[in-house]
Amino acid sequence: MRARFSGLILVSLALASTALSAADRPPQDLHQVGDHWTAWDPPVPPEGAQVQIIQPGDTLWDLAAKLYKDPYLWPQLWENNRYILDAHWIYPGDPLVIGPTVAPVDQLADGTGLDDEGEIGPPEEAPEEAPIEGVQTSSAAAGSPVPLGYESDVYCSGYIDDLDKPFPYRIIGSEFEKLGPDLDRGSSDVSIQGSYGSVNTARYNLTVGDVIYLDGGSQGGLAPGEMYTVVSPKQKVVHPKTREVFGRYYHYTGRVRVLSVQETTAIAEIVQACDPVLVGAALQPFEPEPVPLGRVAAMRPINYPSPAQSLEDAPVILFTQDELVSLFQDHVAFIDRGADSDVTPGDVFTVYRLNRPGLPPMPIGEVAVLSVQKKSSTVRVIQSKTALFVGDPLEPK
Repeated sequence: MRARFSGLILVSLALASTALSAADRPPQDLHQVGDHWTAWDPPVPPEGAQVQIIQPGDTLWDLAAKLYKDPYLWPQLWENNRYILDAHWIYPGDPLVIGPTVAPVDQLADGTGLDDEGEIGPPEEAPEEAPIEGVQTSSAAAGSPVPLGYESDVYCSGYIDDLDKPFPYRIIGSEFEKLGPDLDRGSSDVSIQGSYGSVNTARYNLTVGDVIYLDGGSQGGLAPGEMYTVVSPKQKVVHPKTREVFGRYYHYTGRVRVLSVQETTAIAEIVQACDPVLVGAALQPFEPEPVPLGRVAAMRPINYPSPAQSLEDAPVILFTQDELVSLFQDHVAFIDRGADSDVTPGDVFTVYRLNRPGLPPMPIGEVAVLSVQKKSSTVRVIQSKTALFVGDPLEPK
């Protein structure tokens, strides 16, 4: 089963990733506002607005989970507080306007909400949404968050895992296997053997709407209505730097819904097909993954690169599902860091091209993390100045 890892770590006076923290650069111009230090210029919240005061250890991810009941709505907090010019850094003591676009889940049934100290207080009328005065903005902060990819980038790509990953169920047949003629040659004792035995499979490239049979039933825990992702194990993945086997690429080919179950088998329908679905393909429980949001800002300038030594142990572009040699904007790839290294959906990495000895690396593109596994992540190229290659090093933006 593919693991999903929550916790988009947007840090509060701490680095977002333990393993990659050496490459992060916090804002340098801290100044005192009231009784606390911050890099930003927080305005006075609009009268009547619901406000949460940032506490030590808070993250936008955790606050969105608490207030909106969905951590993936952290861009809503960012959108309501445009004075925060870099969402990776928030500071205890700064105010966060919570609404009014999304009602906090901490709001009680009688309308009671949070007061200025983040505690339960009397209900207040929600103010009309208006621009916040006195906010210093940049081109990066002025734009609204946008999806960093498409659903097909998540559900029709795949992931990298152990070489011999077990799967709970497989597709063992389809409705078409007995619709064609028998291929026995009359009086001959020799039957024509095909991919699935001596029966002529009238159609083996299955697609949306086709009915299939699974090798698990009620005894195996299957139930009507359950959704499963169709997975096709592919080639071994060799790390471009160490030249050691990193794992195996598992490609998503579609999605099926269980219609009915018997004791040891089940009948299902293909409800999504990225590629032809084949009898024999593996199945794993389907887990919905929303496409992360973010603001696409200007790339790191070429005259302000990171030093070459900071990229020696940096993450790299590991693999491309179609074995592409050159990657450009909108291409999907995989990197060699995952949840074990605190990578989370929505993270953005600058892609570098190492220069000849004595010259600094060149920033050539950016990738955004769409989905995270244990030791690798699925990314999408969101900006590229030139072709990106497998093996190019990455630095958290």
